[in-house]
Amino acid sequence: MSHAQTLSLIDVRLDRYDQGGAPVRLLDIDSLVIPAGLKIGIAGPSGAGKTTLLDISSGLLTPTTGRVTWGDNQISGLRAGADALWRRLTLGFIFQDFHLLPELSVLDNILLPAWFGSFRAPIELQGRARELASRLRLPDMDRPAGVLSRGEQQRVAIARALLHDAALIIADEPTANLDAVNGAEIINLLITEAERRKATLLVATHDAALLARLDQVIHLKDGRIGVVP
Repeated sequence: MSHAQTLSLIDVRLDRYDQGGAPVRLLDIDSLVIPAGLKIGIAGPSGAGKTTLLDISSGLLTPTTGRVTWGDNQISGLRAGADALWRRLTLGFIFQDFHLLPELSVLDNILLPAWFGSFRAPIELQGRARELASRLRLPDMDRPAGVLSRGEQQRVAIARALLHDAALIIADEPTANLDAVNGAEIINLLITEAERRKATLLVATHDAALLARLDQVIHLKDGRIGVVP
């Protein structure tokens, strides 16, 4: 199990350069320091930069300027390959658009992170995958992901992100496609798993019920941090 570290974004700017036009600033953060093990919500209107902040924090995007660090590691400066290894060992990411492989079964999609380290997922991870699927009401492990509803696909993506004991859990709108009952179960699962493994939890969401369960809420507008209650 990897251990949570302080996540810091210092002088982080991300610009998009449109053809023939001036740069558009997507994210502009002077300082954001998240101590290890905190559960942090990111709120704000659509287009505020919530997903961009998550992608920068996970090393999926490299800032135009500034640095992103996880403990003593500068994530924004890792070379190609080393960044992917850091994510595999440290991160569980719940994507808003899921990133499932539609032709693979529910079980195989949940076990995808295990395939990067070995040809076959260890027995204990297979058991962990089945346990998560049961908790997330995914009884048919052999169904292809492509035939599932969006709510079911979202629950598969959540199970995949929680498969390993990740020290950093990042979730982009994890309850967006779920009804109230399933949404409440997902909230409980995320909180329980983060607390069990003492992980840092970073969640972008419009869900007031989820935000209310977190330690702190960061408000974004036009890529900038506003009031932090």
